[in-house]
Amino acid sequence: MKAAFLTLLFFSFSSFASELAYVKTDSPRDTMETFMKAMNDYREGLEKRDPKLQQRIEDAIRCFAEKDDKVILSRREKELAAVFLKEVIDRVILIDLSLVPEKPEKNRWRLKNTEIVLRPMSQGERQGEWLFTEGTWKRAQQFYQRVSHLPYLQGALGAGYDKPWMEEYLPYWSRGETLNLKNWQWLGLLLGLIMGLILKFILQIVLSGIWHLTTSPKFVWKRKFLQALEKPLALLAASAFWFTWAINLQLKGLAFSVVDGLIQIVFGISIVWAAYKAVSVIAKYLVEMTKKTESTLDDQLVPFAEKTLKLTIVLLGALMILQNLGFNVFSLLAGLGLGGLAFALAAQDTAANLFGSIMILIDQPFKVGDWVVVDGVEGSVEEIGFRSTRIRTFYRSLVTVPNAVVAKAKIDNMTERNLRRARTVLDIAYETPRERIVDFVAGIKKILESSQNVSKESYQVSFNSYASSSLQVFVNFYIETQSWDEELAIKQNVFIEVHKLAEELQVDFAYPTQTLYMKGELQAPQ
Repeated sequence: MKAAFLTLLFFSFSSFASELAYVKTDSPRDTMETFMKAMNDYREGLEKRDPKLQQRIEDAIRCFAEKDDKVILSRREKELAAVFLKEVIDRVILIDLSLVPEKPEKNRWRLKNTEIVLRPMSQGERQGEWLFTEGTWKRAQQFYQRVSHLPYLQGALGAGYDKPWMEEYLPYWSRGETLNLKNWQWLGLLLGLIMGLILKFILQIVLSGIWHLTTSPKFVWKRKFLQALEKPLALLAASAFWFTWAINLQLKGLAFSVVDGLIQIVFGISIVWAAYKAVSVIAKYLVEMTKKTESTLDDQLVPFAEKTLKLTIVLLGALMILQNLGFNVFSLLAGLGLGGLAFALAAQDTAANLFGSIMILIDQPFKVGDWVVVDGVEGSVEEIGFRSTRIRTFYRSLVTVPNAVVAKAKIDNMTERNLRRARTVLDIAYETPRERIVDFVAGIKKILESSQNVSKESYQVSFNSYASSSLQVFVNFYIETQSWDEELAIKQNVFIEVHKLAEELQVDFAYPTQTLYMKGELQAPQ
């Protein structure tokens, strides 16, 4: 039993190790053997339609030298270089691996009667490996054009390369070159651009027609969601078409890099656009849902989460586009660490404001729509953002208060009052008899007792003071409401009833007066 288990383990390990076997390029013989076997497997994979065998072309590409300071070529160009090189070798020489040296005398080995050269790498992570020089594999197509008329040597398989139909059927003038591109490629670029735009326009019409078919109320939000994605999805499909079209145009070098870069940018923008629009629709749906709940936390959390997601989508989208363009994003982010200290010092206020906004959402000292007094600013909260809170004052101006200040300030939330105080002093004339004063005070108490939304538990009415020109009756009561408009209406009703009471009791309200008393008689000057 143990022996069987060890045997099974050995074969499993052997299979696993074969999958991870390294590409042998330690000598010219190893490199040539690796390249020829890999390309023969690739050729067999094309015939059998075996994707695994077709992937062997990656091992063949690993036999190519490439300097780090060179423009990174597309994977398709490297694949074509491997195919052309194999096509050339199978037409000019049969490889006898026993004749390929393992330790050449010179620091360079050339395939007999060809310009196919291998050199050992002198630096980098592949130092010491023997690889096809850049001058060899980048000129593989030129070599192929010279020998394409020759038949395969006996026993050679080639690499399954089919001559493009454009080179056989297009008119002669289209094969000329302008700015390193053939004329038919320029025409193909223009035609592909037009066809992509037409495809985008047609898809928008089709998608719009599909969305309008769903008129059921059950699908209102689904329809809005799909309508928001209409243009981004059409642009995404167009960019996919342009990418496929560019590959079939057989663009190479700088031309392919530029076209591919533009397509990658459009592709990335379409994905970011679609995600951005999707977040907007989902946020609107959640806002409608939060209106049906009693909690106010979700009312503030949804807009905050929406802004966070949108910012994250834009940042990740930008990084994705840079990565697709060939930039090493991780190295770029690591490089930013060199200036991290300076950046942190410059962004400390921003970080403080961000943490302030988080604390506002957690503690909930106020919410959107509340009447607050913050750091001397009084008004209605209009928006709670990443960096600041916006307050609309009663002068209708908009004051922006940094969230770091809000988090530290004393906040007076006027909306959270369970009762609203109403206080006034009534000045009545000194000539008012004391009986009327007592009746007047008692009458005001009855008015407060009978008024709706006035707290019956806590109110004060009393003859309170002798002023210079009036007798003062102090009135203090509390209104049970959360609305300022309702508060004003209740106060008005109470004060009108007090005014009626004063008329009925013939109590006159005083106004500032002075009485001048003169002693003796005035005498005319002599």
